[in-house]
Amino acid sequence: MAVYDKYFLMKENDVADYVTAKMPDFFKTPLALSVKEIGDGNLNYIFRVVNETDGVSLIVKQAGYTLRISSEMQISPERNRVESEILLLQKKYADGLVPDVYQYDTVMCVCIMEDLSDYQLMRYALIEHKTFPYFAEDITDYMVNTLINTTDIVMDHKAKKELVKRFINPELCEITEDLVYTEPYNDNKKRNRVTPENLKFVENELYNDENLRLEAAKLKFEFMNNAQALLHGDLHTGSIFVKEKAVGNERLTRVFDPEFAFYGPIGYDAGNVIANLFFAWHNGNAAGKKDFCDWILTSAMSVIDLFKQKFLNVFSKNATDVMAKTDGFAEYYLSSIISDTAACTGLELIRRTVGMAQVKDITSIADKKKRIEAERVNILCAKDCILNRCSFKRGQDFVDVLHRALSRLG
Repeated sequence: MAVYDKYFLMKENDVADYVTAKMPDFFKTPLALSVKEIGDGNLNYIFRVVNETDGVSLIVKQAGYTLRISSEMQISPERNRVESEILLLQKKYADGLVPDVYQYDTVMCVCIMEDLSDYQLMRYALIEHKTFPYFAEDITDYMVNTLINTTDIVMDHKAKKELVKRFINPELCEITEDLVYTEPYNDNKKRNRVTPENLKFVENELYNDENLRLEAAKLKFEFMNNAQALLHGDLHTGSIFVKEKAVGNERLTRVFDPEFAFYGPIGYDAGNVIANLFFAWHNGNAAGKKDFCDWILTSAMSVIDLFKQKFLNVFSKNATDVMAKTDGFAEYYLSSIISDTAACTGLELIRRTVGMAQVKDITSIADKKKRIEAERVNILCAKDCILNRCSFKRGQDFVDVLHRALSRLG
């Protein structure tokens, strides 16, 4: 059995020994451990370990030194430390909505955590056009409680600054700064992936639109400098598990994979949720699933409206800063978050349409004409969100922007 006092990237046949060494009391005997690598993301290696004797299981997540999508992109495995600590912190604010962390290994850069295999990855569930009536309620509970409680509104200011230092996460932030805020508007690193039939459209609507590029530049520097709250940093439907029926009092939504976490603008998390609902809408629309599409738009509206309602409630209960309690400040603060949410919805729509990290909701649309149309609607919708972000006030505004883009496409 290995000592595990020096880092190496594990394979399936290493993981059973690793778990036995690190968590000797987790599994009951007799041991009959099976291991399967189940990761399909861009960054990490994820192994599911099951004791076939009784079905007890856990997840082993190891960070590598290069991205799975590009061996040329090297990155510190420190991100797994960030994720482990963030999940422990988020459990304090949103218990039941994140997986439990059992331990983190600083040498092997491994997080051992709760197995949520009885849940389904939300992106895949939405591609199957399943609906989840509780989703807006759950995701807004998660966002409001993890976000506002880590702001200067609630926290001791010195304690908050310590968290800013602890979770500065420069390498993962650089990926976001490049892939979300820069490359989609100029393809400066020649990594964009544009559908050939949409190349001229992209050139006209993105690369040659100086006003849009100016607004994206403003948003980039806001992202880099506004240490507003401790974000998840990559809150899309590929970072959310869902299930249709609960066992006992469990929540039906679980948010995971916060390795991009850092202190930034709240609207970045919220905008990612809305944009990824829109991607699912396109997939359903291409398949002619009207009821599903209606549910998506209703959910998008509810996410915004419930977020606003819950935000003001938590603000009134938990605010500690004297000046933050000034009449009208909560509404001012929330208004800026909704504007940022609109802008970040647009940023996510664009980067997942033309950038190097795209989404299966769109890429799996089999009808080429419908995919081309979906990509164009994304871009038109996104530009409206970015350029007119200050006009967004309520959930209906986010649905209206999609309808406007559809009507512009004709």
